[in-house]
Amino acid sequence: MTAASGSAHFSSRFSFIMASVGFAVGLGNIWRFPYVTGENGGSAFVLIYLFCAFCIGVPCLVAELVVGRRGQSSPPESMARVAEESGRSRHWRFVGGMGVLTAFAIAITYAVVVGWVLSYLSKAAMTGFVGVDAGTSSQAFDALLANSGGMLFWTLLGNLIVGTIIFSGVKGGIERAVTVMMPLMFALLIGLSIYNAFAGGFVETLEWLFTPDFSKVGPDTLLAAVGQAFFSLGVAMGGMMTYGAYLPKGFSITRAAVIVVLADTLVALLAGFVVFPAVFHHGLDIASGAGLIFKTLPVAFAQMPGGHVFATLFFIMLAVAGITSMVGLLESVTAWVSERFALHRHLSSAAVVAAVTFCSVASVLSYGVWSDYTVVGFNFNDVAFAIPDKVLLPAGGLLIATFAGWFMLREHSEDELGTTPFVYSLWRQLVRYVAVPAIAFILISGLI
Repeated sequence: MTAASGSAHFSSRFSFIMASVGFAVGLGNIWRFPYVTGENGGSAFVLIYLFCAFCIGVPCLVAELVVGRRGQSSPPESMARVAEESGRSRHWRFVGGMGVLTAFAIAITYAVVVGWVLSYLSKAAMTGFVGVDAGTSSQAFDALLANSGGMLFWTLLGNLIVGTIIFSGVKGGIERAVTVMMPLMFALLIGLSIYNAFAGGFVETLEWLFTPDFSKVGPDTLLAAVGQAFFSLGVAMGGMMTYGAYLPKGFSITRAAVIVVLADTLVALLAGFVVFPAVFHHGLDIASGAGLIFKTLPVAFAQMPGGHVFATLFFIMLAVAGITSMVGLLESVTAWVSERFALHRHLSSAAVVAAVTFCSVASVLSYGVWSDYTVVGFNFNDVAFAIPDKVLLPAGGLLIATFAGWFMLREHSEDELGTTPFVYSLWRQLVRYVAVPAIAFILISGLI
């Protein structure tokens, strides 16, 4: 059932905030943020990221929610309805369709990473990584990537959990899941951060995160910061527009967007306080890339007092982040499939999860037996990561910001925001003159 029917709405402001934060706060914050920060010079990157999140991310996030609530439907139909209402062509639905496509594309590889997390959660619970050193940890992760059958099992398990939540609907599934899982994730993050304040490496982390060295800042740093802000906030992935359609009229979009970005940023910084102290304290490589959590942290867990418990809690937290983000990604696709093909929600959610699972098999195999099969030097995963990150996300964000700032009737967006003239004017100026030029620059730079 889609929002167009008027019955699929969040029952409370808290539920909406938890669902939106759950979508935005995912592996992009806890898995991606620490290693991208490590690769781009620490606190100088963090400052640029914060600027991008609030000056570009918030206006774009507000724009998505405005269009979603005004359109009261799946992203393509919401864009079409709002465009038609503003005297524009319904062909703007293409932009909503791009968001759905982006969500589906990201979900294919994201599902595999969630599978890694569940696999490591199992290992943490059973062994706590006792006896693991740098060599055996790296070998264990490489063995996981080479074990296509094992990866497929964990990917299927993750998709089954996500599918069950979406299958159960907005109130019975998404609301019920996020109102339990998100407070649990925040509690675990805060608890693990406090633990690290006494476990060693905390002072070095403070210096790393809050002593900027702008000599390390270059064009790549700027692109990485904006890309991380987009990926982390879930901009142009269809999820926020879909959740906007489920947002009752009385809820403040501006307040909701600011809360989501503040929570998203808080989680990213807390993730740094969870990950970096262990890395510094045990003399590990802070710029070890995507393998930071899976190759490096198990070594730290093996050496620290209470490492068994710490490791288990950490991967529970990471699993919650991944699953809630997957729910947001696939909810937008489910809403569109249900609407486009007039299917019951149960059937559309099952079809979407099955399609993602089928495509995820290619991602799983590309880490192992298909790793050598490339087109112009890129295998399936290279393409699956690069196209959404470098093309679909910035292009979608650019078009949404352009539409909301320049083509949507002012009285309609002003009515949806329902805020003071000053706040509305500030948003409109930011989305027109900051977000649009900045995203255009990002898109062109990424393509070059």
